[in-house]
Amino acid sequence: MTKIIEVEHLNFRYPQTEGRPALSDVNLTIEQGEWIAIIGHNGSGKSTLAKSLDGLLPLNPESGKIRVAGIELTEDSVWDIRRQIGMVFQNPDNQFVGATVEDDVAFGLENIGLLRDEMVTRVHDALARVRMTEFADREPARLSGGQKQRVAIAGVIALQPQIIILDESTSMLDPNGRIEVLDTVRELKKQENLTVISITHDIDEAANANRIVILDDGEIKESGTPAEIFQYGERLIELGLDVPYAERLKAALHRQGLVVPQQYLTEEGLVDWLWALHSKM
Repeated sequence: MTKIIEVEHLNFRYPQTEGRPALSDVNLTIEQGEWIAIIGHNGSGKSTLAKSLDGLLPLNPESGKIRVAGIELTEDSVWDIRRQIGMVFQNPDNQFVGATVEDDVAFGLENIGLLRDEMVTRVHDALARVRMTEFADREPARLSGGQKQRVAIAGVIALQPQIIILDESTSMLDPNGRIEVLDTVRELKKQENLTVISITHDIDEAANANRIVILDDGEIKESGTPAEIFQYGERLIELGLDVPYAERLKAALHRQGLVVPQQYLTEEGLVDWLWALHSKM
């Protein structure tokens, strides 16, 4: 597979803070087409890492190296890097600048000087792909939370990046809105072989990923598939993280003296196991 992001010995400290750095010797490689979930407690360095990848934080030679699509991040290359990455933030209202949905999706295209005919085509295509065409003339403020994030995603994909970073993008949504946004991202990833990076507290969002990376106090502590990471169970709780309901139930049953499966089980898998266990009693 092709490496789309390479992070080598990345360090970062906010000038106004003392003590531990926000990022400490972070090494990470992401393949093209992967979905990576980066999880950790508040202050673990997740958003700092995301902003570093997009060149939103200063980087000097002593800080380490970041390469995106084969381009090393420097002051000279930062705008080339940003053309490869689209970021969707926690609060979509902070991203809206247009009077209508259509205007808002067109804003980024206007900034890069795209010809009008091409711009109109991309806007219509992007709205169709997030199923928001019928809302093109609406004011963004009048949309639901899930609809707002879908418009924010449309604004990103209209720019045709190779990478989408979801920086806590579902944390302010209700369960239906969260499912709506994640389904949209999943479809787009499949269609375009996009690389997706989720910065998230949400275990269900992380479960969609090919790989989960755990950050703690600016350091990568673990990396593996969702099944591998969720097996850590109570250790994740010690790191200030949640674990899937099925794993919490397994831990509770184990404390009651029941021998439970060691491998990770989804809720459906746990129901099947409990049903088989009940049948033997």
